Amino acid sequence: MEERRGNNKGEMNMWVKEEESTVDWRGRPSNPNKHGGMKAAAFVLGLQAFEIMGIAAVGNNLITYVINEMHFSLSKSANIVTNFVGTIFLLALFGGYISDSYLGSFWTMLIFGFVELSGFILLSVQAHVPQLKPPKCNMMIDGDDCVEAKGFKALIFFVALYLVALGSGCVKPNMIAHGADQFNIQHNPSHSKKLSTYFNAAYFAFSMGELIALTVLVWIQTHAGMDVGFGLSAAAMAMGLICLVSGTLYYRNKPPQGSILIPIAQVFVAAILKRKQICPSNSNPQMVNGNQNRVTNSTSASASYLRPESGNVLHTQRFGFLDKACIKVQDGSNAKESPWRLCTVTQVEQVKILISVIPIFACTIVFNTILAQLQTFSVQQGSAMDTQLTKSFHIPPASLQSIPYIMLIFIVPLYDKFFVPFARKITGHESGISPLQRIGSGLFLATFSMVAAALMEKKRRDSATDSGDIMSIFWITPQFLIFGVSEMLTAVGLIEFFYKQSLKGMQAFLTAITYCSYSFGFYLSSVLVSLVNKITSASSKGGWLTDNNLNNDRLDYFYWLLAVLSFLNFLNYLFWARWHSRNSCPPGTAQSAAVERELSQHSLTKLSKDVDDENIP
Repeated sequence: MEERRGNNKGEMNMWVKEEESTVDWRGRPSNPNKHGGMKAAAFVLGLQAFEIMGIAAVGNNLITYVINEMHFSLSKSANIVTNFVGTIFLLALFGGYISDSYLGSFWTMLIFGFVELSGFILLSVQAHVPQLKPPKCNMMIDGDDCVEAKGFKALIFFVALYLVALGSGCVKPNMIAHGADQFNIQHNPSHSKKLSTYFNAAYFAFSMGELIALTVLVWIQTHAGMDVGFGLSAAAMAMGLICLVSGTLYYRNKPPQGSILIPIAQVFVAAILKRKQICPSNSNPQMVNGNQNRVTNSTSASASYLRPESGNVLHTQRFGFLDKACIKVQDGSNAKESPWRLCTVTQVEQVKILISVIPIFACTIVFNTILAQLQTFSVQQGSAMDTQLTKSFHIPPASLQSIPYIMLIFIVPLYDKFFVPFARKITGHESGISPLQRIGSGLFLATFSMVAAALMEKKRRDSATDSGDIMSIFWITPQFLIFGVSEMLTAVGLIEFFYKQSLKGMQAFLTAITYCSYSFGFYLSSVLVSLVNKITSASSKGGWLTDNNLNNDRLDYFYWLLAVLSFLNFLNYLFWARWHSRNSCPPGTAQSAAVERELSQHSLTKLSKDVDDENIP
């Protein structure tokens, strides 16, 4: 009876500890009946919809502004756009780091949301004031005579552009992380399913924001001027910040943990300093520095089971050289070792998790290189086609990117409402299919997007050069439709995969890593464009992408190159996804349960009281 009472008390203490780890807006422990849940996450979804509305309207039509108003060449303009978008996602790492370490998600979003807003306002001012732009000139007709933006005019443009990049980069990972933090998945099983629904809802909000940006805002930019369009982006961002602040009373806020990079660095330093040490066997657990709780010993050689403060973590044999960081030096003295020489098992395991997800992250870089083409060359491809829908209405080429989002605002709810419950009955997985399976499906589909783009570009070019016919802009919609479904699978799967990794206090930083994939993808696009131009320019027929007129370029060849790279990347992903599945044993799996059952048969008395006392802070 006393034992059961003690167990109940321990479970209650664990629940209280979890609730104390999240606070309300006044810094008091959050109340699960008042704070968190889908109601609180809805305010974050509002910010996400408005923020993506503002940034998408700028980014997706930016190449048109850079060419027509700033008078940069086609290839240089494409690189400006891809570098801008790449910088946004690279700065997501900075946003995730300062959020988890110092500011927390809410304050990071609020501060850098205003930075992004100031960038939108400055872009609008420059687009409105003629003195801040080069003289008007038609780049298609008088390209050689047009004056490129330089000096102070270029400085204003790039300062405004990268204020937007800084703000958006720091806001993006925290929107996803803060919304997901509203669900207590560790101690409320029903929240696991709600978290999966939230990730799909986040992509729905993203799709709605993109759709409005690529239709309404881009149309206004085209017909009312870029100054009005940039001003509307500023207004959208302001509305997003209002949504964020409106939910202040309902949020569960995770306080910052201090520098998240120092514990990681300590593991590598300790492992290097003790590189000559020999890892102890399971029969000598006293040589292993455990967690704040006790370390259990198993006769199994494959894993030992830990129950740390943040949840269940399995000690794995992967990256065994890091295990040396938690070996105690048996020199007979009772002096404590420096944390730069001795780390806990949980600390080492979290670094292992971080390393193991890098290959999965790397496999999505080529995928985002394809996305870069849909925001640059495919827009120019549409500009060379017949954009007339009726006698008085022309479709802005940048609005082509709205086609998949029109489809996705219907597909995403259907996917969450029907496919996920159906697949859940078959697979038993809370998300229907695992995040790794979802990512793989998206990467496979991305190849066919580039195949469709290459076939259609050849048909368009041949029609324009041979007979002078201009094809309808709707002929290039398949590449956008296929990639839209591909992005829904890959993007959501990647965010869910990273967020659910057992890294306490690093959710925003891990989410930021997923955005880094976008960054590296767009940077790779710039490298590929420059490299292809350099290699193919030696040909007597000229380079594939060197001319400002697509009828003189070979964009179809470039698309075929990306299709091949995408398929090879998919094969590479299959290898690493299987490797990750074989070398990981996440809590809640059958393997994890088997290990726990096995460990329950062994006594904890092998650990001396001195070991327990030494590790209690």
